[in-house]
Amino acid sequence: MNEPAPILALKDVSKSFGAVRALQDVSLSLYPGEVHALAGENGAGKSTLIKALAGVHRPDSGQVLLDGRPVAFHGPADARDAGIAVIYQEPTLFPDLSIAENIFMGRQPRRTLGRIDRRAVHETTAGLMRRLGVDLAPDRPARGLSIADQQIVEIAKALSFDARVLIMDEPTAALTGDETARLFSVVRTLRAEGAAVLFISHRLDEIFELCGRVTTLRDGRRISSEPLAGLTEDDLVRRMVGRELDDLYPKQDAAVGAVALSVSRLTREGVFRDVSFEVRRGEIVALAGLVGAGRTEVAQAVFGVDRADAGEVKVDGTVLRPGSPTAAMAAGLALVPEDRRQRGLVMEMSIERNIGLTGLGEVRRGGLVRRALEHDRAADWAVRLQLKYNRLADAVGVLSGGNQQKVVLAKWLATEPSVLIVDEPTRGIDVGTKAEVHRLLSSLAAEGLAVLMISSDLPEVIGMADRVLVMREGRLVAELPREGATEETVMAAATGLGERAAA
Repeated sequence: MNEPAPILALKDVSKSFGAVRALQDVSLSLYPGEVHALAGENGAGKSTLIKALAGVHRPDSGQVLLDGRPVAFHGPADARDAGIAVIYQEPTLFPDLSIAENIFMGRQPRRTLGRIDRRAVHETTAGLMRRLGVDLAPDRPARGLSIADQQIVEIAKALSFDARVLIMDEPTAALTGDETARLFSVVRTLRAEGAAVLFISHRLDEIFELCGRVTTLRDGRRISSEPLAGLTEDDLVRRMVGRELDDLYPKQDAAVGAVALSVSRLTREGVFRDVSFEVRRGEIVALAGLVGAGRTEVAQAVFGVDRADAGEVKVDGTVLRPGSPTAAMAAGLALVPEDRRQRGLVMEMSIERNIGLTGLGEVRRGGLVRRALEHDRAADWAVRLQLKYNRLADAVGVLSGGNQQKVVLAKWLATEPSVLIVDEPTRGIDVGTKAEVHRLLSSLAAEGLAVLMISSDLPEVIGMADRVLVMREGRLVAELPREGATEETVMAAATGLGERAAA
């Protein structure tokens, strides 16, 4: 039986930006009825490849083939008209329009005399939702939709253009487990209908669950394109990073010292209640639990972003004033937030200015920021954290996700804290940078820093934590020592399974 011809392909495509060769002789084939993974570290060339397929970038050399014939896309509209759609991690809908209006914006079916046929718009949208197996009302406003629902609307919009190729760029980065499962169900429906799907994710378990083949990029070159059957996650990591990565969780031994952070009976009504724990110098303590358990909310209350209704927080024995991040910082507390783009960085500012935001007092003279001092401070941290950048004066928004995370860490480590709270420290970054962040956290603990790490990545929790605190429905329900923490014991506590089994 002959293999079907690819719907869309790249053949020996190269693309450079100045002296940077983003893609070098890369080939890729996307077949009907297949979900194809694209893997690689940040900076490997994935984004450039996507943009070449989507008509954003024109290759310097090589060909884009549609149904076996060379095509030249002069912009995204050409690619869209050819049946190619990109579903981004952060959809861009018009919030004040309905779902149906977003899907058919600018091309609504018309009645005689040119009036919009609203019934046709509504019925066609309802049909698209039924086709995807999703219950979303066509007249529902886009404002207030979850990221998961917004992505469904984008997929429906793509189908309304008769898209045959869907490119999904980190679509699950901001989704819960249930939302991811629903998205995967939609993708499998599209696959069964004969669409070709290119799936990009840093989550290797998702790649193995959903995809049939994988193409791996490294430094702008294609390393392999092969079936996933028979591969292991370790095999794929080796292709991505070009080396063994046995030390993805490089936990150093550290002397555990005095209590640095003490939280006693912290309560915020309706969110979490009666939360008490300690973190000692030299320790990495993980706060685990399902999404919605209250972990991030506890961290924000400890730091003073949100004001707790009751309870007490001490840093090195000093009681913090509730609801005051300024007091928390002065006492030696630092918080790396979960959403680095919205809460951790000012994306339009330079790298050096972002790093310097927490230490303006140190680089200011006579009310003015001394640029040389700011630059030297940033350059020092860039070296210490092995930051990859062009110029420190560049906007932080041009950096890869992993390097943006390093800038956030640099910003807070520059305050020389005694307690570092990191919320989802490796979400959305590649496996190589993930290992670097883990190595950094481990070395900081070995130097005597107290680290409270919030993570939904169970292997990360098990691999890095000296103790695991598990939250469920706003309460702290378990404390597990390193030797007693497994994925099974953590999940049993997070879901209440252990309690039900004992009952």
